[in-house]
Amino acid sequence: MSKMYELKFTDSSDVMPQGFWSAIDVWIKKPHVVNKRLCGVKVEESREVDALELEQILSGLWNSSIEDLNDVLSYLNVDIESNTRVRGNSEGHWCYGVRTIIPKVNSYGTHLHKEIILKDVLRQCVIFLPFEENEGQTVPKKNNIYKIQLEVENNEDWSVSVSALRPDDWFSDGVAYPKLPWMSGVLLPKLVQWSTESRKSEFKSTLSLIPVEKYGCMYQKLKEKYKGMVKVWPEVTDPEKFVYEDVAIATYLLVLWEEERTEKGLSAKQSFVDLGCGNGLLVHILSNEGHPGKGIDVRKRKIWDMYGLQTHLEESAITPSDSFLFPDADWLIGNHSDELTPWIPVISSRSSYACRYFLLPCCFFDFCGKYQRRQCKKSQYKEYIDFISEIGSVCGYNVEEDCLRIPSTKRVCLIGKTRSYQPSEEAQVDELRTQYIQKRLSQSTGPREAPAASPRSEHREEVGLTQDQGQHSRGDWGEGFKPRDKVELTRNCANLPRDFTDGIVLRVGHALLGVSPEERCGKDTWNKGGSLSVREVAELLDKETLQTLKKECGGLQTLLKNHHQVFKVESGRVQFRDWRACEGTKKGQSKRNPRRQ
Repeated sequence: MSKMYELKFTDSSDVMPQGFWSAIDVWIKKPHVVNKRLCGVKVEESREVDALELEQILSGLWNSSIEDLNDVLSYLNVDIESNTRVRGNSEGHWCYGVRTIIPKVNSYGTHLHKEIILKDVLRQCVIFLPFEENEGQTVPKKNNIYKIQLEVENNEDWSVSVSALRPDDWFSDGVAYPKLPWMSGVLLPKLVQWSTESRKSEFKSTLSLIPVEKYGCMYQKLKEKYKGMVKVWPEVTDPEKFVYEDVAIATYLLVLWEEERTEKGLSAKQSFVDLGCGNGLLVHILSNEGHPGKGIDVRKRKIWDMYGLQTHLEESAITPSDSFLFPDADWLIGNHSDELTPWIPVISSRSSYACRYFLLPCCFFDFCGKYQRRQCKKSQYKEYIDFISEIGSVCGYNVEEDCLRIPSTKRVCLIGKTRSYQPSEEAQVDELRTQYIQKRLSQSTGPREAPAASPRSEHREEVGLTQDQGQHSRGDWGEGFKPRDKVELTRNCANLPRDFTDGIVLRVGHALLGVSPEERCGKDTWNKGGSLSVREVAELLDKETLQTLKKECGGLQTLLKNHHQVFKVESGRVQFRDWRACEGTKKGQSKRNPRRQ
């Protein structure tokens, strides 16, 4: 009656069969990574059951049909009378668990899609028995029972198979119950891939600190509510990426804060300040959803004027000092806050004992300048996340880590919700913070320029601090911290003097023509020249010219690529561009999105 789909593979790395069970755990706990129509699952705690206990559980589901129950027990290879399996483990023990499947779009009303999951380690198989709960009634999905099994032919040749109890009557909605061809053509190859991968993620699973079902419902609601922002996006960044990314971050915060209110018995919604708010969309969404707050950034964006008066955004340079403490804010947010990232736990801890923070680190900054790597056993990203987490711990927080579902490679967030000390110990902890910061600043190898005075002076007047107070605060906090300039300088060689760039182009052009002047393109009289490495091109230029180019992002290569109508720069070599060879290429190809605005 059952039908089996099988995929054979060879593994010589000795990760099997442990690799198979790791792959099964991915499918059980994170099916959304392969089934994109799912938001996730909620897994209940597993426990061991024997054959008799298993029969009692299943008879509760199939109490109306003994015939169906016998089919299921036969499929499981269970002999109830002897309390053993027909073959395999004579003790008759199964690892039993239940998971609730959460679709991205809940179009099933009050239905809860659940599955009983039975693991048999000795036979190296796992069986999924789906059922639905609807208004207190349990309905088994007898046509959707399936098994995933690992088998070995010798030490290196393995096979993973998926078999269905009743393939001819299989029901599929394409979401909670995928089609059998999808399971054989998509799921099986993924299981093999996961089984043979020996590397493990350095970070936690996504959404490990909040209920996935609440997140899924909230995200769909906000996505529908704010999708119109994509059509009116005035910035140069990709609207779909940045709109839906901020929707996802807002969803996470709203669910996190809702759980916090429930835990603490609060009714008022949390207030917030977003430091380095960029385009301000996150502030706009949180404010619209009833949370009082504001965003601050060194530079106003065009989209700010579109939000309306209920969205409070301030244009100001933020410097770590007493001038920028927020004692009335419940939460501080650092969403890709760049040079402010390491300072936000410090600002939060000194704002008030009750202040919490949410950080989504991106670019690698220390208290003053770029972060310098100190370890080689971790990835640079993991090392930086650990560094920012360490700052939170030094500031007296019990730092928690989670992973967001956003279209970005930098998805790990750090949350400081609770303190590790009592309010009476504030002075001692603040002394430790100060010592830690001063030690980091003394180790900094970067330039330590004083911050510009004008933005700080404007803010100091707003909060009523004197010149002496402001200077004293700045000295106590982060000597040498330099906030981002209000006007971002263009450093892509576009603002260099025209005669300067023309001189380089002519010098490189003459050099390319002189490499192989005898070469011609067939009967054509045009000399296409030869090619030079970028290093050879650099040797054509004097020291002063190279120093000028070094101050620009990308230097010489950027200048040459800016003149793409003349040069082709590929694999570290420079040559004239032959436009006859480019006639068949597509025009208007999409370019990489510029840096976040």
